[in-house]
Amino acid sequence: MFFEQMHPTWQQWLAEEKVLLEAIEQKVLQEPITPPSDLVMNAFRTDPRGIKVVLLGQDPYPTAGDALGLAFAMNPANKIPRSLKNIAIELKNDLGAQTVMSEDVLDLAKWVDEGVFLLNRALTTNIGSAGDHLGKVFGWEEFTLKVVRQLLSRQKVVLLLWGNSAKSIVPELQEFKENFIAVDSAHPSPLSARNGFFGSKPFSRANQALTVLGLQPIDWTC
Repeated sequence: MFFEQMHPTWQQWLAEEKVLLEAIEQKVLQEPITPPSDLVMNAFRTDPRGIKVVLLGQDPYPTAGDALGLAFAMNPANKIPRSLKNIAIELKNDLGAQTVMSEDVLDLAKWVDEGVFLLNRALTTNIGSAGDHLGKVFGWEEFTLKVVRQLLSRQKVVLLLWGNSAKSIVPELQEFKENFIAVDSAHPSPLSARNGFFGSKPFSRANQALTVLGLQPIDWTC
């Protein structure tokens, strides 16, 4: 199911990881999960050859109906979580108020069309319990590491890393250091936003890094 939900290019690049993905699928589908099974691979539905920025998070929102299979993106029908509101605040402070149409409905899916890959280290969690599918037992972090490595082996990207879980991937990527620039910040959650996310200017820094890599900046308006 999960493998078949991916764009054909992803399927080609990750053919050797199909067995791993199927093993993860068997484990996580034993419990009620979020996002629902048909959205788990949502970030992989578009052609990876257009990716310029990998925005790496930790795992999905645990409340049923919130997560969309895109890191930090939120079902617009539900109340916006504080972490997403903090992203809106930093986006406005970094690039100007005109970048945010509404703090109450922040549509990060628009970034996908700009070449932003909204990827969590774990693509699922149990409903009502954050972080349940992180760690070696489930295998998501192994899979998403291989995803990023496949991407970096083929093209230059900016890694936009929010939180320690995202930052921990960098030492595993050093053989591709010529193909990426890492832009890191604290996580935008209420617990850490004031300790390194606010004021970190991740969006302008990411665009500066894209210019260094010879790529077009992202239009972060959403």
